[in-house]
Amino acid sequence: MATSDTVFAGSIPDIYDRLLVPLIFEPYARDLAERVAATKPRLVLETAAGTGAVTRALAASLGDARIVATDLNQPMLDHAKARQSGNARIEWKQADALALPFEDQTFDVVVCQFGAMFFPDKVQGYREALRVLKPGGRFFFSVWDRIEESEFADVVIQSLASIFPQDPPRFLARTPHGYCDKNRIREELKAGGFGAVSIETVDARSKGSSARDVAIAFCQGTPLRSEIEPRNAPSLEEATQHAAKALTERFGSKAIDGRMRAIVVTATR
Repeated sequence: MATSDTVFAGSIPDIYDRLLVPLIFEPYARDLAERVAATKPRLVLETAAGTGAVTRALAASLGDARIVATDLNQPMLDHAKARQSGNARIEWKQADALALPFEDQTFDVVVCQFGAMFFPDKVQGYREALRVLKPGGRFFFSVWDRIEESEFADVVIQSLASIFPQDPPRFLARTPHGYCDKNRIREELKAGGFGAVSIETVDARSKGSSARDVAIAFCQGTPLRSEIEPRNAPSLEEATQHAAKALTERFGSKAIDGRMRAIVVTATR
């Protein structure tokens, strides 16, 4: 994982939340929230909360349960908090998922949507989730399957490789879609101390209002931007236009719809 893979700053949080969240995160946020709600928790910890897609879904589905939403990246957390500023059941806290500032056996559930891929030490991240869970508590998290299973992301990466042939930007394939080996996930959870582990794939549809919006979401609303901008030529805007053209050729010129696939994991303490 490159250093820039974890940088969500500048205009990225706004574009991420405005375009990328409804495009790819919301269906899976609802799925995770339903899984969490079925356990009837009283206190939930969310790690790698980002701009709050899961936080909002949890708040809508958990009744009077309390939620502690954390993220390592303060600009993303600030953006999430601004959207839920009136909800007293949510506590916002900057925190590293690999060194959680909470007492042992505090939470009924730990939940993390599309964040585990960014953990530099995944086993340590799992140890921390286990440590703060009460006996019988559950750790729910999701990661992306192979990039080929998420059509929009795959087309964007292929289009950028054609204009940066010597050094193609690979953030999407390297990190968000780079942690999809189910056997590895299971073994690392066991190394982190979890015994009962359930892993399943969940398909969903990704729907964008236009190819242009989808291209902006990926090229300008993720750390992919940090790979494109230093290359200077083509510019970020030119690269975005090229990705939009490729998406239009594949999916059409109006609202577009593509397949995506995630891996959803449940681990019990």
